[in-house]
Amino acid sequence: MIARLKANLRWSELMPIVGVLLLSFVVGGIVLAVAGYNPFEAYAALAKGSFGSMDSIANTLAKATPLLFTGLAVAIAFRGGLFNIGAEGQLHLGALTAALAGIYLQGLPGLIHIAIVMALAGAAGALWSSIAGWMKVRWNAHEVIVTIMLNYIAISLTDYLVNYTFKAEGMVPRTERILESAQLLQLLPHSQWTIGFLFALAAAGIAYWFLKHTVYGYEIRAVGSNAEAARTGGISVGRRIVFAMMVSGAFAGFAGAVEVMGVHHYFIKGISPGYGFDGIAVAVLAKNHPLGIILSAILFGALRSGSMLLDRQTDVPGDFIVIIQALVIIFVAIPWVFRYVKLKKRGDAQ
Repeated sequence: MIARLKANLRWSELMPIVGVLLLSFVVGGIVLAVAGYNPFEAYAALAKGSFGSMDSIANTLAKATPLLFTGLAVAIAFRGGLFNIGAEGQLHLGALTAALAGIYLQGLPGLIHIAIVMALAGAAGALWSSIAGWMKVRWNAHEVIVTIMLNYIAISLTDYLVNYTFKAEGMVPRTERILESAQLLQLLPHSQWTIGFLFALAAAGIAYWFLKHTVYGYEIRAVGSNAEAARTGGISVGRRIVFAMMVSGAFAGFAGAVEVMGVHHYFIKGISPGYGFDGIAVAVLAKNHPLGIILSAILFGALRSGSMLLDRQTDVPGDFIVIIQALVIIFVAIPWVFRYVKLKKRGDAQ
């Protein structure tokens, strides 16, 4: 995998990303210092909480697993010229679907049960995201607005169902536990690091192969680059838009499935602390490259993992990682903004 990453991620592409990360941490350190905190102490706690022990590493990779899926979801939609902001809602629906399939599909061997649960969770995410794709094609409704609204609907719907229809006994709004046959194997005992991480790595490889070596992948990229040229070339732009959104939603649904199957073993209200939205930052940092998303997801997983120790051992709030994520997005977006302004001025001059 390291060899594949080296072959497909050129150093000329990696160096700006490394520069963005360094600049984000430097500016973040300045923000800490201005706020009266010790940035060196904060970053030491982050590093220790992320990679200081085998348990910390396992926790980092566990946090990276759903981020890898949601990052892929955002990246695939973006390659098709779409901006899927709805991964959070798609994740919730995929998670609830996985929980119900893990509870009510009984008498199945483990591998088959896991495969079916993952497939159903992906289908739930794909069907939900297809709404935005269909509205884009039918009425030219902007997918950003539609997917944001669908987030609220999906989260509210799953909250209602887990509070009433599928609520287990007790005060906590959650479903019953899924069967053992639907639970993912732990890669480190007594940790949340499961084979779901391996599924996520495989998904990144499949996404890369799909986009680069298949006809459908080429057509999605063609539509994303220039929809009119793709239409002239005989590509059904509308179908590819819907298909790209469905593939994107499926990956977000997988993220919900691995959280249920590997971490909680049931669906609980608020199951995602924002993995769908963090997936945007993951994809942006990796420049929507499926293999680069592996590294990006591990980085953001490390921030989430390290923030817990940061909160316990220092006075710095754990939410400081949100500032780092915001800085990463800002510094990655700045060249695009300048490029857009330059092109606009050139167009106005002509």
